[in-house]
Amino acid sequence: MHFSIPETESRSGDSGGSAYVAYNIHVNGVLHCRVRYSQLLGLHEQLRKEYGANVLPAFPPKKLFSLTPAEVEQRREQLEKYMQAVRQDPLLGSSETFNSFLRRAQQETQQVPTEEVSLEVLLSNGQKVLVNVLTSDQTEDVLEAVAAKLDLPDDLIGYFSLFLVREKEDGTFSFVRKLQEFELPYVSVTSLRSQEYKIVLRKSYWDSAYDDDVMENRVGLNLLYAQTVSDIERGWILVTKEQHRQLKSLQEKVSKKEFLRLAQTLRHYGYLRFDACVADFPEKDCPVVVSAGNSELSLQLRLPGQQLREGSFRVTRMRCWRVTSSVSWVPLPSGGTSSPGRGRGEVRLELAFEYLMSKDRLQWVTITSPQAIMMSICLQSMVDELMVKKSGGSIRKMLRRRVGGTLRRSDSQQAVKSPPLLESPDASRESTVKLSSKLSAVSLRGIGSPSTDASASDVHGNFAFEGIGDEDL
Repeated sequence: MHFSIPETESRSGDSGGSAYVAYNIHVNGVLHCRVRYSQLLGLHEQLRKEYGANVLPAFPPKKLFSLTPAEVEQRREQLEKYMQAVRQDPLLGSSETFNSFLRRAQQETQQVPTEEVSLEVLLSNGQKVLVNVLTSDQTEDVLEAVAAKLDLPDDLIGYFSLFLVREKEDGTFSFVRKLQEFELPYVSVTSLRSQEYKIVLRKSYWDSAYDDDVMENRVGLNLLYAQTVSDIERGWILVTKEQHRQLKSLQEKVSKKEFLRLAQTLRHYGYLRFDACVADFPEKDCPVVVSAGNSELSLQLRLPGQQLREGSFRVTRMRCWRVTSSVSWVPLPSGGTSSPGRGRGEVRLELAFEYLMSKDRLQWVTITSPQAIMMSICLQSMVDELMVKKSGGSIRKMLRRRVGGTLRRSDSQQAVKSPPLLESPDASRESTVKLSSKLSAVSLRGIGSPSTDASASDVHGNFAFEGIGDEDL
């Protein structure tokens, strides 16, 4: 995840004493919590006791005297790098000490008391599932409550995740992020103070071979079926008129497994689609639509005077990637330009990855999108899934047994409703063809190499790249 501490606040002491500096921790650009230096130091000390000092990144030292404004900014930058380094470490970032610290801080910052509430979770087809949870329940708790309400078996919970989305005016969803173990879903969605934001249940794996596990169970089959029908209706899955006719025939016969088997053969089945954005492939400021799935990023674009084209970037050929942000200061209504001391600027996010275009040529490709962090998360999860499969592991996840309590089971189970029949495919949707190989030779805007242009904590190395062979070229 992308942690940042973009600003600080001077706040009065709890009992009218001296002022202190509060650090705003943002996740994906949204305020997650507000903490003091002493709280972060306490977290560091606890992690040091559990894992040893040699595992932890450097922590900004204490100062005997009050900090100057320049020193406050320096400490903010150091703390931001520290939090990013801890989160990106597989051991520290997944530790209960780190995650529980962030959950407590989130609840305290948003001033949400612990109490039982009704939380609405949507399925991909828009069906609402109401679950009774505590405001202090973490993501896994809420996911298990939804699974219990739907009667989804415990060993299939790991195949699904909760996503924070923004519902647009046309009823479609724009994905913000997958809810993480360090946050409280109820607090995360309500703190945004907008009815546009929802929580959606969706499958969280990329390899369609795992569908077999899910389809063995009636509830899992229905969830997968409802999501697939919804993705086809949205135009996320690409279908011809003949394929659409076959799918509708299977749907009328309620042949769900056969419907899914056919859908698995279609382009972009199981992909996550993002909002329209721009990329520097095959040329600068090229309008594209990015989709993630099947171990690749797909870029659909329209070149001048040509039909819709598609370029695919395999994650196994990405040596590394990074997300960067910059702020552009816009003109003020009264004239002049805004600045850090005169209002807020517009944040610009970029996902850049170094791609093996040919056997001897690596090239950076950049996508500029407000959803750049979500794209990065998708890349990482695809790599993780590839590595698990390579090691012979499984994504099945047995129910976590909590100490001092058991999972709450609802007395009444909620069935997954069948979606309406597919409508005729949109005639305005053009068929997509693969980009010709010559386009890969187009000069792309270089952004430097990780060793010179970004710190190590900014770059996500790709372990799947290490095992690339000639057959991948």
